[in-house]
Amino acid sequence: MVLRNITCFAKKNGNMVVQDETEAFFYKLNRKLRKAIDLYGLIEDGDKILIGLSGGKDSLALVELLGEKMKIFRPKFTLYAVHITMRNIPYQSDIDYLRKHAEKYGVQFIHSETSFDPSTDKRKAPCFLCSWNRRKKLFDVAKELGCNKIALGHHQDDIIQTTLMNLLFQGSFSTMPPLLKMDKFDMTIIRPLALIKEDELIRLAQIREYHKQTKNCPYETGSNRSDIKDLIRKMEEINPEIKNSIWNALTNVQTDYLPKEIKKEKKNQEKKSVDSF
Repeated sequence: MVLRNITCFAKKNGNMVVQDETEAFFYKLNRKLRKAIDLYGLIEDGDKILIGLSGGKDSLALVELLGEKMKIFRPKFTLYAVHITMRNIPYQSDIDYLRKHAEKYGVQFIHSETSFDPSTDKRKAPCFLCSWNRRKKLFDVAKELGCNKIALGHHQDDIIQTTLMNLLFQGSFSTMPPLLKMDKFDMTIIRPLALIKEDELIRLAQIREYHKQTKNCPYETGSNRSDIKDLIRKMEEINPEIKNSIWNALTNVQTDYLPKEIKKEKKNQEKKSVDSF
């Protein structure tokens, strides 16, 4: 990848400093990460955080950015990275590369295995069962390590896509929040890349030359998410700022202008009144 040496300026400690394009790019990434941590209260003093390291560009970037932040961030926190493989699926992972990547940024690496039997529940797609069992194993490892938070590599585009998927397929206005407390499991899910766009992570992967993991999953097919990506591209032809509009809508829900159902008790009272009349 050829990077142009363009002079940029950024404020550091109150002073303007000269940066080349690459330096400015990394400054922007870290600024977005820091903003997400502060804005959503993602990390607190003494946190023990387990990163789900799938091996894709997003999780590799999460290890790098949080690993660097761990060295200078206040309050102090501890990081672990776990890669989970399915014994019954021929999904090739370069475990040695993932371990070296994590250790490069001072993050302890754990490799864990699990499996699932697709015949146990014919109602669920194999992809759902695989994802569910991976997530269950992720929680188990987090508990074993004494972690109180799990960090996932979902970026801003993922969150926008999930918003549309829930709206179009589930009939609900919801998404993957940057912070989700799961009281049932005594665990908190955080998404530190929530303000970072996928294009920025693609560029980071090109600069760092992240290794791609080989995918040989027999169940891997097209998904609703890929259809939603296509839909967003078409929507951008109408409004180039559609992603920003959807993102802003997540914190600008005007409930006064949404339909409101009358409570059942009130409905019953009205029914009785009509009947008695």
